[in-house]
Amino acid sequence: MAKQNLPQHIAIILDGNRRWAREKGMPTVRGHEYGAKTLDKIVEHCLKVGIKHLTVYVFSTENWKRTKFEVNALMVLLEKYLKDKGSEMAEQGIRLTLFGEKSRLPKTVQGELNKILKQTKSNKKLHLNLALNYGGRSEITEAVKKINSKKISSSKITEKLIADNLYSVGQPDPDLVIRTGGEMRLSNFLLWQVAYSELYFIKKYWPAFTPRDLDRAIEEWQRRQRRFGK
Repeated sequence: MAKQNLPQHIAIILDGNRRWAREKGMPTVRGHEYGAKTLDKIVEHCLKVGIKHLTVYVFSTENWKRTKFEVNALMVLLEKYLKDKGSEMAEQGIRLTLFGEKSRLPKTVQGELNKILKQTKSNKKLHLNLALNYGGRSEITEAVKKINSKKISSSKITEKLIADNLYSVGQPDPDLVIRTGGEMRLSNFLLWQVAYSELYFIKKYWPAFTPRDLDRAIEEWQRRQRRFGK
């Protein structure tokens, strides 16, 4: 992998936790636990190779439709992950940002999130975005509402103005979007931001995804010619 030509921003759809667990005869919650360990490894690898922005799709607005047991288990796991990783992120130079609507999350999760967001807000080594209770259409809808509330005339509404009202304000759009688990769709992920992103699909489930798999995705991205419509 060429170190001099790296994507600035990688976005990953972490798919396949439940299927991975079922195939191994485990409860589905175990798949999410192993998925959290995989996330640790990938974040560490991004720090090592010099990726500046990483967005991970953790929990979508549609995921609330899952069983109450699974959703509750996911929230408990998320709270533990944030509690365990907060100080470590701060020390590693990671800045955490939330993409999504926080108010529907359990108060305990909100509390841990608020702590880390405050702890890490000045860090610059890696910008880690958690897409949590996130939906691309919802994000764009909320951006339109914000703009409308400012009574801005339609003649002054530009693509930049819309981008400045998205969760990703101030960050580059993803250069590379990776989806694990074999599915080949975006599933309402960063619909505005991925207009010119390169897409990479891999059959491996997220808990089995490795830093070497990430390197291969980056190598593929480096081989592609990005024209941006030219």
